[in-house]
Amino acid sequence: MANTTELRQVEPTVWKACAGTSVQIPTVDSRVYYFPQGHAEQASSPPFLSPLVSSQPLILCRVAAVLFLANSDTDEVFAKIRLLPLLRSPNPDCSSRGGDVDVDVDEDAVVSFAKILTPSDANNGGGFSVPRFCADSIFPPLNFAADPPVQTLSITDVHGVVWEFRHIYRGTPRRHLLTTGWSKFVNHKKLIAGDSVVFMRNRRSGEFFIGVRRAVRSNADCGGRWNSPVGSVRVKTEEDGNRKEGFSRNGKGRVSAESVSEAAELAAQGMGFEVVYYPRVGWADFVVKAETVEESLSVFWTAGVRVKMGMETEDSSRMTWFQGTVSSATVPDNGPWRGSPWRMLQACEPHILLTLMEKLRVHFDLQTTRVYVVICLTTTCTTAVASGPASAFASSSPCDYAPSSPPSSSSSSSSFLLLFFFFFLLFLLFFFFFFFSKFEPNSS
Repeated sequence: MANTTELRQVEPTVWKACAGTSVQIPTVDSRVYYFPQGHAEQASSPPFLSPLVSSQPLILCRVAAVLFLANSDTDEVFAKIRLLPLLRSPNPDCSSRGGDVDVDVDEDAVVSFAKILTPSDANNGGGFSVPRFCADSIFPPLNFAADPPVQTLSITDVHGVVWEFRHIYRGTPRRHLLTTGWSKFVNHKKLIAGDSVVFMRNRRSGEFFIGVRRAVRSNADCGGRWNSPVGSVRVKTEEDGNRKEGFSRNGKGRVSAESVSEAAELAAQGMGFEVVYYPRVGWADFVVKAETVEESLSVFWTAGVRVKMGMETEDSSRMTWFQGTVSSATVPDNGPWRGSPWRMLQACEPHILLTLMEKLRVHFDLQTTRVYVVICLTTTCTTAVASGPASAFASSSPCDYAPSSPPSSSSSSSSFLLLFFFFFLLFLLFFFFFFFSKFEPNSS
């Protein structure tokens, strides 16, 4: 990772828009829990962690500082968080403010729109097809009396570089396009189909910004389902990214194993440490608000607990909710991470979701706790990626919770009856058609 002292800090509202609406960043001076296992899962290779670290699977800390930054090679936003371990206090309200971003940040100050690039958009010799909503809500209004309606846009990226694009309304049927300047942007940012671009406008200043979210090639480990080794050194593996691009597209490689080991060891020793967090689809938060963790630890999780699963699309355009049920809740009794609540929940989800998993940011809301999960497409169950009995806690929002009672099957039964009724009507239609066709009067 590049030295953060050389990186330009990103405006928090712009950072939040680039990261996505579901990303949670704790406030300065708030109490949080740090989970070494979750941190290790984001490393470029399995880090070495001593028995001292594994004996403390979650560590209470205070947030000392937060920097909102962007990777100089990929434009991906990340946060650098300074944490100070605390002695567990009987008074959980001490120096705790909660929240997701800095209290002075006005999230409504920036309006944004994200689009996943099509092969045509990512063609370095073509243009960018602007969705109508983006043109109307983000870009300045065009003069449709002109022929053709055209304007030049000056848009700033996360590094402060200004890019100029020609915005025109033309074609059959007519549509909004970015032409001149777009190919240069695509080449410089090494964009491919599947990457996302985020257009933003500051409501107050009228400034325009552009960000990038990189497409991630799925891995066989479904997001890192391994438990970090303790007491044995692992050899750092080479990144499998595209060497021509100069960075990895498998989601790994941004955080070194050495930096994770250093942070975890300092945390276990009660010393201040820094972590780097890249918001990524399918990855669990490893720095979580203390209130959320403590509330979830007080819940008796058991098989049969009904949960709601909210799924945010990669372009952050919508959220869809589905019902699920906890199938297993276990804490390891032995092994290096004995007693760790990380990944203790396993929840089954509807079969219909299996086709949606690769491009969806998935998380569970368990009572007052949002639990991020990693999906393995070869099974009908999801494994919770988190700490505490509720997994990797990220927010406190109410949801349906009914221990020891399986989800109702009325929804699936109703769907079956409707489908049966539809085919029955279709059968009757064909039956009457063929029946009456045999009795048509002979014109001769």
